[in-house]
Amino acid sequence: MFRAFLLGALVAVSAVPAMAADVARGEVRVTTIFDHPLPSVPGKSLRGVLVEYGSGGSSPSHTHAASAFITATVIEGAVRSRINDGPEKVFRVGESFVEMPGDHHGVSANASDVEPSKLLAVFVVDSADRVLTTPDRH
Repeated sequence: MFRAFLLGALVAVSAVPAMAADVARGEVRVTTIFDHPLPSVPGKSLRGVLVEYGSGGSSPSHTHAASAFITATVIEGAVRSRINDGPEKVFRVGESFVEMPGDHHGVSANASDVEPSKLLAVFVVDSADRVLTTPDRH
């Protein structure tokens, strides 16, 4: 069931870029594309977030809502990621990674300086959590 839902979300996401302007070099655009309460898990929701990286784009290091379990799948290009003290890795189209509640996302960046990249992040999160990402304080 979840696989069918995720496949449907990926198909829906593939139509989004055709409607949106390209992300500028060095920039990142984050768009919530679905938000559904989970009927079998009261108080929890499933949220899909499209993260579009312009060439050379990156997000500041951050954490997510304390309740968030996240699976992210690259749907275009390649994305560099580092979670907690783990190694920095490059994920390519079709590859995924997960973030557990409380994890620190130290690197979230386009792996290319010339091509855009995109990922779909699917959150299982407390329905009341509205802020999904909090940049680190420096």
